[in-house]
Amino acid sequence: MLIVSNRLPLQITIKDSSEFEVVASVGGLATGVKSVHQKNTGLWVGWTGITNEEMPENLESKIDAAIRKEGCVGVQLTELDAENYYFGFSNKTIWPLFHYFTEYTEYKNETWESYVEVNQKFAEVVSQNVQKGDTIWIHDYHLLLLPKLLKEKISDISIGFFLHIPFPSSEVFRALPWRKEILEGMLGADLIGFHTYDYQRHFFSSVRRILGYEINFNIISVGNHLTTSDTFPMGIDFDKFELAAQRLQDRPEKKISALKRSFDKHNEDTPGVKLILSIDRLDYTKGIANRLHAFEYFLQKYPDFLEKVSLVMLCVPSRTTVEHYQLMKKEIDELVGRINGQYSSVNWTPVMYFFRSMPFEDLVDLYRTCDIALVTPIRDGMNLVAKEYVACRIEQTGALILSELTGAAQEMSEAITINPNNTEEIADAIKQALIMEEEEQKERITIMQKRLRRYGVDKWASDFVNALHGAADLQTRQGAKKMNEKVAKELLECYRSAKKRILFLDYDGTLVGFKNNPQHARPDAALYQMLDQLAKHPGNEVVLISGRDRETFDRWFSGRAYTLIVEHGVWTKQPGEDWRLIETLNNEWKSSIQPVMDFFVDRTPGTFIEEKNFSLVWHYRKADTELGQLRANELKEDLTGLIANHNLEIMEGSKVIEVKNAGVNKGRAAIKKINQNKYDFILGVGDDWTDEYLFEELPDDAYTIRVGLKNTEARFNVESYTNVRDLLTELINFG
Repeated sequence: MLIVSNRLPLQITIKDSSEFEVVASVGGLATGVKSVHQKNTGLWVGWTGITNEEMPENLESKIDAAIRKEGCVGVQLTELDAENYYFGFSNKTIWPLFHYFTEYTEYKNETWESYVEVNQKFAEVVSQNVQKGDTIWIHDYHLLLLPKLLKEKISDISIGFFLHIPFPSSEVFRALPWRKEILEGMLGADLIGFHTYDYQRHFFSSVRRILGYEINFNIISVGNHLTTSDTFPMGIDFDKFELAAQRLQDRPEKKISALKRSFDKHNEDTPGVKLILSIDRLDYTKGIANRLHAFEYFLQKYPDFLEKVSLVMLCVPSRTTVEHYQLMKKEIDELVGRINGQYSSVNWTPVMYFFRSMPFEDLVDLYRTCDIALVTPIRDGMNLVAKEYVACRIEQTGALILSELTGAAQEMSEAITINPNNTEEIADAIKQALIMEEEEQKERITIMQKRLRRYGVDKWASDFVNALHGAADLQTRQGAKKMNEKVAKELLECYRSAKKRILFLDYDGTLVGFKNNPQHARPDAALYQMLDQLAKHPGNEVVLISGRDRETFDRWFSGRAYTLIVEHGVWTKQPGEDWRLIETLNNEWKSSIQPVMDFFVDRTPGTFIEEKNFSLVWHYRKADTELGQLRANELKEDLTGLIANHNLEIMEGSKVIEVKNAGVNKGRAAIKKINQNKYDFILGVGDDWTDEYLFEELPDDAYTIRVGLKNTEARFNVESYTNVRDLLTELINFG
């Protein structure tokens, strides 16, 4: 397995022109994927964090060798790459937009172009280090284009992609000028993982609305392959935090850290004062200023808690050279100063403020010491701080206040969940946590600990890898049905040696592409010529078998030398003859069905009804993608009850809902046709599930082909109608 992320899980420090140090990173992605990296003895591809300009020439090969020894391969980036790709597009376009901070989002062509170039650089390095049969796991928003780039470069590999931040609603995502390129890039993966179903749902919505791809449950049909998507909420290394908390609790007095000593002294000097913990990286998504405003309001609303509670705020520096982050820090400094200035007493400080990073053991001490964790990001993909706090509560006491807009909130329903923009609600939640009985604290924490222990980071990683193998198996099964050169050659040989042949060809989606207005999908000159040449051969019988109405086919194909079967097998017309009914049917039922369809036309802009002789069709290709699908489901439900006592059935084609007489289908019509003669070559081609009746009924030795990579009873798949035309051209050339 190759793991690919923006940064390697290593910290490389160049001490001088002749010395450097390489140490393993801790936390986050590095910890989460480390076990998979070690277990699969593969490579980790990423940027070293050192630009080409910063890299001493005499150390370059030595650093490459050192990171290779750690199972890593570096991607070289220039200062301009880092500025435009990382600080620019990744963190000034994708990061704010995906977190719903559209006011901070920049749309610059130069940063987009750099993002494309750097993703291509990653693709080059990966392709140089991958072998046939390898698995690739790509991580996060810096590399959204990489799956497709790799899929185009390398065959026979499985590609997984995991997004560690939220995926926004389609209404927000569509603001991105390069939205199609981003989606197509992601869809190069065989498996796409998200933390929560909400993010997955937003992604599906964007795929439907922007690209128009079909989604069947959690599988997206993308050209010549299928992309699966699922949710995998990332966990933590629970044992690491629990054991660290236990070890720090049991350590001798002389080994207690300076931080813990200061808090112990604080507890001695101010007995009974409870501590609320706030830990965040300096970022606008974390809602740090909102949190301070809420704490200030809490002190105003509940003055009984003055001198009885303190907020311990650890703010980890981030992007301190960026002006917006400097202004944010200034605002936080001023808020802390104002609260402390207004409420402090000689023995009590309302906000204990730390602007720095802390080593792991000090973090665990904070988790152990503080009675409440206040985790209120405005938007967060997951948030592991909430999970780490719970893991460190080895006595099962404590309370967690958690923003409902974090991914973690969906797993940790026992926390006190709040809207991070609701100051009143946060203040009330703080009071609820402070007065919560110990028995209730233990009940809540215990349940969360059991869940977090069961679904830790190793389980998260192994679940994703197993699902990726499953997605690869799906590709293999689908790939086995693809019309390859060997199958095409066999088909052509069988065709050439046959004396009596029949070709059943669907029309829309099979011989022509789909149009928003079905009447615009007229046959072109090349198609007429192709069908005429096939029909002209004395051993051939060409049958156009379609759901179209007979009037349309009469206009398009009258006088041609091929058989027409329309309305899914209701009418047939032999060359030189009149139309005749294959089945004896009635259409008296239309008067009760049409008003229902009319109602849905009125409610769904862009839809219309097509009336055939013995069926009614509701078209929704021109409707909004999601609204159309929603209304289609509603219409099916309404029609199901309406047709229960009639000999009718509902057929769902490509963006259509059709009601027709039951028992009439393409398969039944085809069998009646075959029974009239003896054929030694049978071909059946179609593109949607109405053609499955044809595939099921044709003999086992018939060549059945479905257009599009979908589950099918057909023996083979091709990508599009152009492949069908290519095949028919080869049949003509073979005679």
